[in-house]
Amino acid sequence: MKFPKSLLNVFLILSMLFIIGCGSSCRDVVVKAPPLPLSAPMVELGDVFYAFDSSVLDMVSRSQLDENVQWMMENPNATIIIEGHCDERGTYEYNIALGEKRAENVKNYMVNAGVDPLRMQTVSYGEERPFDPGHDETAWAKNRRVHFVVQ
Repeated sequence: MKFPKSLLNVFLILSMLFIIGCGSSCRDVVVKAPPLPLSAPMVELGDVFYAFDSSVLDMVSRSQLDENVQWMMENPNATIIIEGHCDERGTYEYNIALGEKRAENVKNYMVNAGVDPLRMQTVSYGEERPFDPGHDETAWAKNRRVHFVVQ
């Protein structure tokens, strides 16, 4: 089917006017995101660090866990994931098991301090998610940890 040239011209002109009209009105619309509160609270539970090949909580770790427990008590609707991490030494399977042991020990500590176990999940990443990618004792010490993720 062939349209007369004049009809096509009219259609073309109307289309252009529509596009120009939309373009000018759309440019005038500014969408602003709601402002963030000036003092938005940062939710960060402190990590717990370990000695080489250990899942034992030392006094520094217990002190940090006590602060984390206090935060959990003050925020009764919060749930967390407790991530167990290891340094790169050891086999994959060994590090997964050690990371799980670290995460479970932390969860048990927090449960014994009064936190509902249903508010916490554990996961082990072994050596798969290093905090520090280095290959020395300084990096390894940072990677032997339990990390908390607030959901």
